[in-house]
Amino acid sequence: MTILVIGKQGQLAQSLAALGRADVISAGRPEVDLTDAASIARALDKVRPKAVINAAAYTFVDKAESEAATSFAVNRDGPVELARACAARGILLVHISTDMVFDGRKASAYVPSDVPAPLGVYGQSKLEGERAVAEACPHHLVVRVSWVFSEFAHNFVRTMLTLAQSREEVTVVNDQTGHPTYCPDLAAGLLKMADIAARPGFAGWGTYHLAGTEATNRASMAEAIFAVSRALGGPAAQVKGVATSQYKTPAVRPLNARLDPDAALETFGIDMPDWRAGLERSVRVLLDEMAKAGG
Repeated sequence: MTILVIGKQGQLAQSLAALGRADVISAGRPEVDLTDAASIARALDKVRPKAVINAAAYTFVDKAESEAATSFAVNRDGPVELARACAARGILLVHISTDMVFDGRKASAYVPSDVPAPLGVYGQSKLEGERAVAEACPHHLVVRVSWVFSEFAHNFVRTMLTLAQSREEVTVVNDQTGHPTYCPDLAAGLLKMADIAARPGFAGWGTYHLAGTEATNRASMAEAIFAVSRALGGPAAQVKGVATSQYKTPAVRPLNARLDPDAALETFGIDMPDWRAGLERSVRVLLDEMAKAGG
């Protein structure tokens, strides 16, 4: 079957393309713009996919606090137009959301049925996008993801390696806990979900969580990044762990960003690999990229 990926430049869209499946077609701006309903309709009618994976989003968490209109336009208004277009054509939609729909006050990992309570504009825009998609397209899968990283686009791993090129010490919060998720593993899981959901008689529509298997905090993840980089001869810095209360940012982030993926395992048989293997691959590729840029 044909799967259309909305988006080309983000790390999820690039990870999906890198898997090399001939039946996966990517379309991004200006060909498809979530803020342009007509472009969505044209793309669906041209490709005629069986499933759509929406990998396009406004992901600037801090900037969203001052760019709320843009955040809601891309994360809520665009997805609902996509959902309506998919519903009208009988196309199943896989829509990506985030751990930031939760406030992080729960003591254990969040399950899909937990009540969301976003702390900022970005999380609220993603939550309203979830709800709009679910209402507009009966054949939908909303997939919340957490702490996604890869060798593609902008992410925490790239940021840490870049900082280590010019700093001996970096300050990273040590009380925010989540499940780092290697994006190519996430991409493979999403394709499996789409393949299974496209089968006749599938009835498991709704919200799921996909995330890496081991929880850690941001400071410990930074240390893991530098340990891999150091072993490969790359830059490394000392990590100074601080409480979130000491590290002010425009957007408030949940202290607990852990997502329970058991529902995805039960319904789709998806057991996400250890994120540390993906970390080694990401660091190796990024170091090669940095060496070429410097040379």
